[in-house]
Amino acid sequence: MDEDTQATLPGHAAAERATGERAPQRWVQGWRRIMLGAGMLVYPCLTAVAVNDNVSGAALVAGYAVVGAFCLCFVLTATAMVRGRRRQVLLLLAVMSALFLAALPFAHENAFYLATVVVSFVAVLRRRHATRVTAAATLAALLVPWAVPAWHTGPGTFQALALLFTVLTTGAFAEIATTNQALVAARAEVARLASEAERNRIARDLHDLLGHSLTAITVKSRLAQRLAAKDLDQSLAEMAAVESLSRQALADVRAAVTGYRDVTLAGELARGRELLRAAGVVADLPTSTDPVATQDGELFGWVVREGLTNVVRHARADRCTVTVTGSSVEIRDDGTGADGRTGGGGGTGEGSGIGKGLRGLRERVAAAGGTVEAGPLSPRGWRLLVTVPPGARHRRTPARKGTT
Repeated sequence: MDEDTQATLPGHAAAERATGERAPQRWVQGWRRIMLGAGMLVYPCLTAVAVNDNVSGAALVAGYAVVGAFCLCFVLTATAMVRGRRRQVLLLLAVMSALFLAALPFAHENAFYLATVVVSFVAVLRRRHATRVTAAATLAALLVPWAVPAWHTGPGTFQALALLFTVLTTGAFAEIATTNQALVAARAEVARLASEAERNRIARDLHDLLGHSLTAITVKSRLAQRLAAKDLDQSLAEMAAVESLSRQALADVRAAVTGYRDVTLAGELARGRELLRAAGVVADLPTSTDPVATQDGELFGWVVREGLTNVVRHARADRCTVTVTGSSVEIRDDGTGADGRTGGGGGTGEGSGIGKGLRGLRERVAAAGGTVEAGPLSPRGWRLLVTVPPGARHRRTPARKGTT
């Protein structure tokens, strides 16, 4: 099917189905098309009146038969267009053109009302040729009646104007239909992109949330096992903390899925201090978050959560330091990493957990207009630095529900 036909007829219905348009809306649009098509039947009726005025007897019957056949072809053509049967439409248009020519001896200049219907179909189906076809048909409607002396009439001014303005109206309707289809397709694409963004957000949040919580649960469980034979009360306390962490992890997952998260820098520093203590890492963490602007508190909280989780998981560090300023947060450790390489953060390959975590963190920071620096220290250790320039704050908009 050529692109013009696809743009105006069955493609629109397909786009509606793809975006889940409600049935009442489809019915309304269908009735509009039916009413427009029914309105075009006025022109064959005018032609039939002209047949009655110009001929009688057998010629009258023949004229009515031509007009009736034209009306039948019109209905079949409209049905074929809706069903997307291009070849059938073109064949029927050829038959309708022949019937228009056959009606000229019976209806004279008023037979051009039938040409109005045919050219209107062309304006919808073949827009690239619509201007030339319309101009030619308008000139024919104007000049042919004047050129045939037997009709005893002058130029077909009224028929020409009716043809011209009807075709222009039909073409405008087709353009509107195409625009509506494009809007429906655009809405479907926006919905798809929003759904994909939401899936990415949930995946990123689950990685960050569960990575931290499960690491803390693992560390505390191991600590409880070691303490079981020495200090039963402390071991039970650690297991109670494991239960609390599990409940918190479940709540965080629910919050991530529903779009509500309460991540604060102060809260993550407190959790991080407890996590580092359980892992046997000396924690040098700030006790105040006053220098940090309110709009940066959540972002810096995510940085601390991701950074400290990676320290406990991969660094094999003895000491971890967190430094917070009004525009940056820095996490340093003195570890060697689980794979023995210099740099407490461990590997940052695409397939590693730390690689996925850093990618998610970079997305968050980039959305806030900041930068992320991560890499090994000399002679050993790892450094994670996130900076959000003060000038970037006024360009950011508050996060809405379900966004980060």
